[in-house]
Amino acid sequence: MSHFLFLNASTREPGHVGNSETLARHAAAGLPAGTEQHWLKLAELALPPFVDLRHTAGTYPMPEGDARLLLDQTLAATDLVFVSPVYWFSIPSPLKTYLDHWSGWLRVPGLDFKERMAGKRLWVIATSGNREKAQAMFDSYRLCAEFLGLQWQEPLWGKGGAPDAVLADSAALAAAQTCFSLA
Repeated sequence: MSHFLFLNASTREPGHVGNSETLARHAAAGLPAGTEQHWLKLAELALPPFVDLRHTAGTYPMPEGDARLLLDQTLAATDLVFVSPVYWFSIPSPLKTYLDHWSGWLRVPGLDFKERMAGKRLWVIATSGNREKAQAMFDSYRLCAEFLGLQWQEPLWGKGGAPDAVLADSAALAAAQTCFSLA
């Protein structure tokens, strides 16, 4: 059975839904019945800044707190969905911090993070002013997927901007209906 982990990288204030999340929820509505979904808003978690110990300690302890929650949810998922608005042509800081922690998780003795990630599917659902300006972010995510042996899926992109702007993007809403048809 598929288990989708939706990681919302928006930094909008609590209680406000951004365009990327709106588009992701439209896509999630098309998942087959019985598909497990777990949604986390990264900005609401207490994920500590990543400290690079690769060339000093060399290994990392098992994460604690919200970092452990993220690790456990990541490993339990068959499918990771980055719900990622484009901020300054790049990855939003909460998601970048999460990805930085992958470097540590790769070096937790006995965790076998890379081996356990291989084969999972990585999806990206993003909104921005135009798709061309999102491409660098998509390329970064694709390279992360390749490094860990994740199955890269074609990103779902929609026109963002003011709240609910994506609802006027009929092409994105139509694509959202079949976004997860491989699931």
